[in-house]
Amino acid sequence: MVLAVWLVPFTYTWITWMPDASATSVIKRHHQQCLASTKHTRIRDTGMRKDDSTKVWPLKQEQLLHIEDHDFSTRPGFGGSPVPVGIDVQVESIDSISEVNMDFTMTFYLRHYWKDERLAFPSRTNKSMTFDHRLIQKIWVPDIFFVHSKRSFIHDTTVENIMLRVHPDGNVLFSLRITVSAMCFMDFSRFPLDTQNCSLELESYAYNEEDLMLYWKHGNKSLNTEGHISLSQFFIEEFSASSGLAFYSSTGWYCRLFINFVLRRHIFFFVLQTYFPAMLMVMLSWVSFWIDRRAVPARVSLGITTVLTMSTIVTGGSASMPQVSYVKAVDVYMWVSSLFVFLSVIEYAAVNYLTTVEEWKQLNRRGKVSGIYSIDAVQAMAFDGCYHDSETDVDQTSFSLHSEEDSMRTKFTGSPCTDLSQIKRKSMGGNVGRIILENNHAIDTYSRIVFPIVYIIFNLFYWGIYV
Repeated sequence: MVLAVWLVPFTYTWITWMPDASATSVIKRHHQQCLASTKHTRIRDTGMRKDDSTKVWPLKQEQLLHIEDHDFSTRPGFGGSPVPVGIDVQVESIDSISEVNMDFTMTFYLRHYWKDERLAFPSRTNKSMTFDHRLIQKIWVPDIFFVHSKRSFIHDTTVENIMLRVHPDGNVLFSLRITVSAMCFMDFSRFPLDTQNCSLELESYAYNEEDLMLYWKHGNKSLNTEGHISLSQFFIEEFSASSGLAFYSSTGWYCRLFINFVLRRHIFFFVLQTYFPAMLMVMLSWVSFWIDRRAVPARVSLGITTVLTMSTIVTGGSASMPQVSYVKAVDVYMWVSSLFVFLSVIEYAAVNYLTTVEEWKQLNRRGKVSGIYSIDAVQAMAFDGCYHDSETDVDQTSFSLHSEEDSMRTKFTGSPCTDLSQIKRKSMGGNVGRIILENNHAIDTYSRIVFPIVYIIFNLFYWGIYV
């Protein structure tokens, strides 16, 4: 009986805990099988990686270049000799040249070469690695800036145009595509027959010659151009590279590189727009010397027209030219041409005045007066619109306001001016040219020769000096 009492609790306990123990043993067995399978899979994958030589399993850039193991806030070889940085430039284009702002805009590829042993890495194939702009912020690069630059930017389409190439021995190539607008100190004393010398200057901002030494990587061959660079108003005569030193009183001496280029202006545009119209106006003003000195409206209107046209040419040309405080070559030509046009007007004023004085003297010498009111040749021309020659018309014509005979003659026979004109036309016949030449003033005769000769001499001196 006592044995039965002890068997009942033992039986109940065994029935309750026995299934959990079995499940636990099954789970442990399954876990051991999974571990064994995973280990076998890893061993197999490792064997496949070793067998497949076409795949490369790279490490992180920081681990491969040991970036985290070095302090790149200092230059290579800090405390020792200056680090040499070679520069190579390939000019892509010269976008614009502004005479008004005295600057130019250039797009080019700027390449830096230096050695940083902190970036050396082991390589069996001795091949370099190329990176984009994301690695630039983590390593040391030269701090090159452009002296006298106004604006500059690195192209970022479609991504930032920056390339970094690292060789196993630590040699680094840093290349970027950049556009710079810089000043060009121009001299316009010979404009538009001028030649301008412009330069783009490169220099380290923080490191003087004791820390960084800039030099052209391949000497004069370090500066290359992208094919043929053409400009609308200039012809590029020469591209050259040079170097020098710049001194700052507070920081010392700095290495500086120069990109020099010579620009020669195309003259044909200004010949068509400025010089040729000015020449035409000057020659047109000479036509007045061949017009009868008594044709006042014709000669005055021609002189005023040429003067106003020259003023328009000078004003229009000055609007598109640089505003400088000294005299330019085009100013000399334009103002001398304006002076010739102005002198042609003054010449006729002198001729007209001397002609009037001469006629007054002739009439005073004759002393012929007819009627109550007598007039001279000039007054007669102003009165009836006809020219009265001093030897014919004035001697034979007298005017009287109280003469009924003259009024009746005018009424029935027409204007006396008309009759006299018809008689003179018949009498002159084919001698018109001879009469015009004989009636010319001596000033007109000399002006026909002196003005062209002096203007031709001026042109010979002008083009000989400036060209």
